[in-house]
Amino acid sequence: MTNESIGSCNKSVVVGGSNGVGLAVALVLAKTGRVVIVDRVKPDAEVPSNVEFVCFDLLSDDYSLFDSLQDVNKLVVTAGFGRLSLFQNVSEDELVRMMQVNAVGVMRIIRHYYAKLLCREDFYCAVMGSIAGFMSSPFFAVYGASKAALKIFIESLNVELLKSGTTNRILNVSPGSLKGTRFSGAENDLSFTLPFAEELVGRMMKKEDLFIPHYEEIFKEVLARYAADFRTEGAHSYDYKLNSGRVK
Repeated sequence: MTNESIGSCNKSVVVGGSNGVGLAVALVLAKTGRVVIVDRVKPDAEVPSNVEFVCFDLLSDDYSLFDSLQDVNKLVVTAGFGRLSLFQNVSEDELVRMMQVNAVGVMRIIRHYYAKLLCREDFYCAVMGSIAGFMSSPFFAVYGASKAALKIFIESLNVELLKSGTTNRILNVSPGSLKGTRFSGAENDLSFTLPFAEELVGRMMKKEDLFIPHYEEIFKEVLARYAADFRTEGAHSYDYKLNSGRVK
């Protein structure tokens, strides 16, 4: 990615930027500007000197930290968690934490930056959703629900932004399983996540509103099958996950 493709960026906030895709995004953005990583833990790889770390837990009651991080023109939120498990094995505490981190926390962060999104000045924003937010996802019921909430939230805000007259948009990044991340059951591997992060940042800088990786190759057909018969496709998803060896 060239400096010209990124434009006049100077400072970014990456929430969940200490590992996985978030870390890769932070490293891509650091090529052309300053970056603040906001996460519970320090980055699990060496980062350049123009990357700052701020410790924050999305389960916190106080989100005023983001009021002190307003001198930015890019916001990327990749924080989130989930695990493959039948709903009967998900505790009430885990359910609440997952909805707070994956959905409510993200909405609260966006609220702190919404004036920038409404502004006529360029502000770039991307949020990590999931293809699980587009269809029923057995073994991922709560996780899928949290990402479905984000999907509707982002789509609704993008209409409001359009009607307000601004060109700013929120990019919903909704992948399936991503190689090179612990979320997929593997170890974090920047050789896989950096190319993905490059594409993510490129699309965000173009102010796109939806990015489903491998859409044409995989998910266009999957979503068509789901629209035609959501019960059968849901049962297929159940069997696929059960046979993946990742169900806990």
